[in-house]
Amino acid sequence: MKSLLTRRSIRKYSTREVSEQLLSRLLNEAARTQTMGNLQLYSVVVTRSQEMKERLAPAHFNQPMVTQAPVVLTICADFNRTSQWARCRKAEPGYDNFLSFQNAAIDALLYTQTLCNLMDEEGLGYCYLGTTVYMPQMIIDTLQLPKLVMPIATLTVGWPDEEPALSDRLPMESFVHNETYKDYTPADIDTYYNNKESLEENRHFVEINNKETLAQVFTDIRYTKKDNEAMSEVLLETLKQQGFL
Repeated sequence: MKSLLTRRSIRKYSTREVSEQLLSRLLNEAARTQTMGNLQLYSVVVTRSQEMKERLAPAHFNQPMVTQAPVVLTICADFNRTSQWARCRKAEPGYDNFLSFQNAAIDALLYTQTLCNLMDEEGLGYCYLGTTVYMPQMIIDTLQLPKLVMPIATLTVGWPDEEPALSDRLPMESFVHNETYKDYTPADIDTYYNNKESLEENRHFVEINNKETLAQVFTDIRYTKKDNEAMSEVLLETLKQQGFL
C-alpha cells in the first residue's frame, strides 16, 4: 500500500487514459466506506468529455487541471435518491432541512476520502478542488442536479505527469487533544507554526505579497472576511434553491 506520508496533490496529468474499468472498480470499492444509516447519501458525476470539462471550468476559476485532466469527478450530497425511494415505498421523506444536508455532506466527504485512498494505491494522481462550494449554482446548472442534490467535492483525476514537493503539515501535537480540548497559548502557536513559517517557500510567499506574516497572507489575501461572507451568502441561497433550507 502506498503510504499517505508521500501523498501529493497532482495538477499535471499525462495523456494516458484512465480506463472505465479501473475507475468503475474504484468507485464501487469506495462505497464500502462509512455511511449514515447505510443510506449512501452521495452521488458521483463522472465527466470525461472535453466539452463538459470546459463548461465546468469557470466554476473552478478556470484552473488548468479541470480541462487537462482525463476525468473530473463531482461528488454530491444526495438526499434526492433516498427521498424518491421513500415515496416509491409508501413512506414520506422529511429530508428538506439543514441537518439532512449536513448528514449527506459528511457521507459525500467520507466517500471522497476513501476514493482518494484507493486511487493512491493504484498510482493515480488527483487534486481536490475546494472551489466546489464557491460557485455551486454553476455546477448545479451544468450537471443538471435536481433538488436535494448539492455539489460537495470535485476531484481532477489522471496519471501523474509531475512529482511536486510534499506540502508541509502541522505536527500531530497541534491538533490532537487528550480527554478534553486544550486551547492554545501564544507559546503553543509559536511552537506549532515555527516550521511552517520558517520554510523558504512560505517566507517568499510573505515577501511577494508585501505582508509581515504568513497569517496575514491568508486573512488579507487568500481567504478574506469579505469573500467568506459573500460566498457564505451564495452557499446559503443555493442550499435554499436545492431544497435543504
